[in-house]
Amino acid sequence: MTLSVNSNASALAVLAALNNTTGQLATTESQVSSDLKVAQAKDNPTIYSLAQQQRNDISSLGAVTDGLNRAQSISDVAVSAGQTISDLLNQLKAKALSATDSSETTASLSALNTDFKSLLTQIQTAVSSASFEGVNLLDGSQSSGVRFMATADGTGFITLSGENLSLGGSLLTVTAGASIATNTSATNVLAQIESSITNVNAAVATIGSQSNQVTSHASFVAKLSDTLTTGVGNLVDADVAAESARLTALQVQQQLSAQTLSIANQQPSLILTLLQKS
Repeated sequence: MTLSVNSNASALAVLAALNNTTGQLATTESQVSSDLKVAQAKDNPTIYSLAQQQRNDISSLGAVTDGLNRAQSISDVAVSAGQTISDLLNQLKAKALSATDSSETTASLSALNTDFKSLLTQIQTAVSSASFEGVNLLDGSQSSGVRFMATADGTGFITLSGENLSLGGSLLTVTAGASIATNTSATNVLAQIESSITNVNAAVATIGSQSNQVTSHASFVAKLSDTLTTGVGNLVDADVAAESARLTALQVQQQLSAQTLSIANQQPSLILTLLQKS
């Protein structure tokens, strides 16, 4: 190799290697500290774009989950109240059936009627209380149902249908002013109660079925979100164990390159020895 004071090819080669090692070291340090091999677009534009799209879908699924949780609460409240109303109707039937017995005295009928009226009031209370965040599926206020977003792209929906379990309505035909104070009135009311029981049970079953649908879909959305999150990790997460080992190796290479560069920089000084007098 030619010795020259104007240029030092060895030092330049070692410097290039040192710069390359330093660059790799900076990249590896970033991956180890951030746990990401693709932290920004310049790291890998294609992978970064794919990961960002998946993150957007995950965020959208979060909004879907929030809506489904609300739907679940609304339907659960409605089912609970509906079951209570069904139980109260069974009690009403028992009272009305007892009042049809001609052997009942006027005092007994009066006592039965008082209990009957109390049960009707409890039904009214159950209907009016079956509300969550202002949504009541049992008082007839949601004739068109309540729709909740079911997909991340906003095109799919789950609808909870509204029912009307108010006294004197189309399903619960017994009126708030119904009475079993006489055998005749009890007989008339009994027929209404029996049809109301059938209607109410069918309505509660419908809401219960929709509640199960919400639960099932919420579970699917949660699993889908987890899968997408794992997918993003596969795209952008760094292998910290491997990168840590690489970091150590690069640090050693950097130190060796620095020492080699120091030696290479001393080569031009050898020319001075050739000019020294013996």
